[in-house]
Amino acid sequence: MKAAFIEGTGAPDVIRYGDLPKPIPKDGEVLVRVGAVAVNPIDTYIRSGAVNMPLPKPFVIGCDLAGTVEALGPGAKRFKVGDRVWGSNQGLLGRQGTFAEYACVLEDWLYPTPAGVSDQEAAAVALTGITAHLGLFRCAATQPGDVVFVNGGTGGVGSMVVQMAKAVGAQVVTTVGSADKAAQCRQWAADRVINYKTDDVPASVREFTKGRGVDVWYETQREPDFLKTVPLMARRGHMVVMAGRQAQPVFPVGPFYVNDLSLFGFAMFNATPQEQRRAAEDINRWLAEKKLRPLIGRVLPLSEAATAHGLQEENTLQKAGTLAGKIVLTP
Repeated sequence: MKAAFIEGTGAPDVIRYGDLPKPIPKDGEVLVRVGAVAVNPIDTYIRSGAVNMPLPKPFVIGCDLAGTVEALGPGAKRFKVGDRVWGSNQGLLGRQGTFAEYACVLEDWLYPTPAGVSDQEAAAVALTGITAHLGLFRCAATQPGDVVFVNGGTGGVGSMVVQMAKAVGAQVVTTVGSADKAAQCRQWAADRVINYKTDDVPASVREFTKGRGVDVWYETQREPDFLKTVPLMARRGHMVVMAGRQAQPVFPVGPFYVNDLSLFGFAMFNATPQEQRRAAEDINRWLAEKKLRPLIGRVLPLSEAATAHGLQEENTLQKAGTLAGKIVLTP
């Protein structure tokens, strides 16, 4: 089979595209004929060596996939041959990744793809959707009527936060860097869209909340500024962080605790299969109801995996601003 893989960590050009043996499903695994995969920042961190995880050699890169069940390993019983499925949490903690024509995945990490949802859409929603859901609901217990703020409303996770919060009846405030991105967020019914390049973000948040503050602050930025954000929180509000491995920001302890605030940090790949499945069930329902529409910024062939990693890094690390939504690749 064709696959995008690495023999060692490094820059995007260490990614090779070529032939590897077609995998055989083991106990509890499902062999998936891959229809689409998506690129995530964590993929680039693992490939570069910035995140140190055990890597089989050769190592097929990638976390997300969507496709069709081709075969079942011993003991696998949640799916049958021909079922369409999607999933994430691959290419992590020693597991092989998904950037290939076929992938073997433990059935616990797979979910049925709803009718009318393409493989590209399902792959694009995988890691980012589960991440957004864990932060909003497992961590912050987001409720109808809450004011939810998220930086980068058209980013991978940010776009999911905007739509999921609206799906449960929350009010959403988000930031963008262009008029086109603002228009996209308004299509998702965001209640206040702030251009961080031209607008005063704290003033806009205070105006929207009438000084009451934000109930759920979902921070997607690598370098959070708690000196600015903590004063914008409502009493007993929840703050969620899921990015910025090297970040060590100044933290205003006094204003934080006297306002009864809570701070949650999490990594999606630490969540149990049961926790991730609960997220997937909501995601599937919202996909079927058209309340969740993944934003796909670029579609490339799998053979251009190195190009896709370079584009992701330009936007994640270098803040190029040339990408809205997910990069999806097709075998």
